[in-house]
Amino acid sequence: RENFIHLCNPHLEKMKEDILYHFALGTGTHDFPALFGDVKFVCVGGSPSRMRAFIAYIAEELGLGSPGCDYPNICAGTDRYAMYKVGPVLSVSHGMGIPSISIMLHELIKLLYHAKCSNITIVRIGTSGGIGLEPGSVVITRQSVDATFKPQFEQVILGKTVIRSTNLDEQLAKELMECSKEIGQFNTVIGNTMCTLDFYEGQGRLDGAICLYNEEEKLQYLKEAYDSGVRNIEMESSVFAAMCNLSGVKAAVVCVTLLNRLEGDQISSSHDVLVEYQQRPQKLVGYFIKKSLGKV
Repeated sequence: RENFIHLCNPHLEKMKEDILYHFALGTGTHDFPALFGDVKFVCVGGSPSRMRAFIAYIAEELGLGSPGCDYPNICAGTDRYAMYKVGPVLSVSHGMGIPSISIMLHELIKLLYHAKCSNITIVRIGTSGGIGLEPGSVVITRQSVDATFKPQFEQVILGKTVIRSTNLDEQLAKELMECSKEIGQFNTVIGNTMCTLDFYEGQGRLDGAICLYNEEEKLQYLKEAYDSGVRNIEMESSVFAAMCNLSGVKAAVVCVTLLNRLEGDQISSSHDVLVEYQQRPQKLVGYFIKKSLGKV
């Protein structure tokens, strides 16, 4: 059954042209079905260089590219986001934090709609701070929760507070977990992910420019988070889950933990170790895509 993007905006039908400003793309200047109509998998992550590395990795895994092959940035007309494509896979950067990924998702969802894409799976791959996990563990998100551990995304629209669900696709999470077991290279868990508005105070760190609480209070908060089912902390998953839900898109969040926040706040692992950690979500999602395409 074909599952197309559900667009929650009747106003778009009245527009002669839709300009995706932050992508430097538009329906009046680009043939979206020709460019993107075959896309089935979309992977998004914060860093442009990481998403470029991912598309090179997946191209090699799917046998669609050669070593050293250059993949042009489809959004080269802007410096806001970067986008790469190979075969049925689209790789897009989203920057850091809820506002940045929200803007990107509005335009990405419209892009997929205009391209008449169907049966899309979107996965956010990234890094996070772990709670009670060894550094390098991968967390597949069950629910994104806010800083009070509620599974919701709260936004003020036209002066009114709107609350949206942040559940993610349960079956997709199970499939990703099974893929990790088949790979057998790193610890992977399914757990809740806390999405915050800030990297420092919002995550209870003691090493920011401002900190008006003590270590005991910090640890108590993080232990409460752990007891509620939270296994990692990042800054994008809530709006990602909410917007994918509203658009009828199957979505998952797969993040590696760079440290255990119960043991410290600063990321002190060596560059080489961190690079290897950051490749783990790519390996897992890459394997999932290969398996979904019958190439495993």
